[in-house]
Amino acid sequence: MQVLASAFLGILFLQSSVDKIIDRRGNLEFFKAHFAKSPLAGLVTPMFIVITGVELLAGVLSTVGCVLVLLARGTSVAFYGAVLSAIALVALFFGQRVAKDYPGAAILVPYFLLALGAIFLLTQ
Repeated sequence: MQVLASAFLGILFLQSSVDKIIDRRGNLEFFKAHFAKSPLAGLVTPMFIVITGVELLAGVLSTVGCVLVLLARGTSVAFYGAVLSAIALVALFFGQRVAKDYPGAAILVPYFLLALGAIFLLTQ
């Protein structure tokens, strides 16, 4: 279960962050439109940079951690990947709630529960 949870988080956040890097303009335009009527409208670019960085680091740590769990039975790297994943999801959830995108916020809940489960599993 440690391997599967880490692999899932690695795939989730590597894909998300790499997409934000490759299609920076499109993603940034989406976020600017998404937050246009929220108190966060003026902070979209710095938030975008931070969330991309946190997602990328969460994805890398989860992926490397998954391999280390398989090969060396070490869980520390995967644990930190899961913690960063949970932090990224809390940040995304906050943004969705502030933007009043309640369905979008609700979609994040299962991912957050998985991240919490991974944190628990990786401490065992």
